[in-house]
Amino acid sequence: MGEFVNGFEHMGNLGPCISIFGSARTKDDNPNYILGTEIAKKLALKGYGIITGGGPGIMEAANKGAKDANVISVGLNIELPFEQPNQFIDTSHNLKFQYFFVRKVMFVKYAQAFVVLPGGIGTLDELFEALTLVQTKKIKKIPIILVDTKFWGGLIDWMKKTLVNESMINIEDLDYIHLVDRSDEVVEKIDYFYKTAHFSPNF
Repeated sequence: MGEFVNGFEHMGNLGPCISIFGSARTKDDNPNYILGTEIAKKLALKGYGIITGGGPGIMEAANKGAKDANVISVGLNIELPFEQPNQFIDTSHNLKFQYFFVRKVMFVKYAQAFVVLPGGIGTLDELFEALTLVQTKKIKKIPIILVDTKFWGGLIDWMKKTLVNESMINIEDLDYIHLVDRSDEVVEKIDYFYKTAHFSPNF
């Protein structure tokens, strides 16, 4: 309960933000790290704050991009022995969590879109949490953007060929997902979606 209260108090006054997910293992010379920094900076220059898990890898890249653009850079850190906070998080927005489920609430509640770069189990967990909440209408429909069609294409193909064909999901459920490769595409998808929308917390 204390983690919920602390999170709501710190994040309640944020403006429109984008949650960016991705692997903590990505090195700073990896093309995905460079792309993550570029995406975050371009979104930041459009006026969006950036929310990440606060760790290394893609999370660090996104916080770096936000800091380069001098906008809000939030880190929602989880207490793990191998994942330390990165140096680019705003001091006033560096939050620490012990429980994954509380942290995921903060990711979702204050995000106006999800941008997902290549990652592992934790990234998949966050992606499918977002998809579940949109599919079940627990949150409003917002963009869920997967960056790197080569990386994510097999997953989407499997969902179409297996989950849809086995009637586990409806084909319309995949309408929530956008596959892109370039930073400009991310910005365009989000800007287009919100041309007539109002920014507010999701629930």
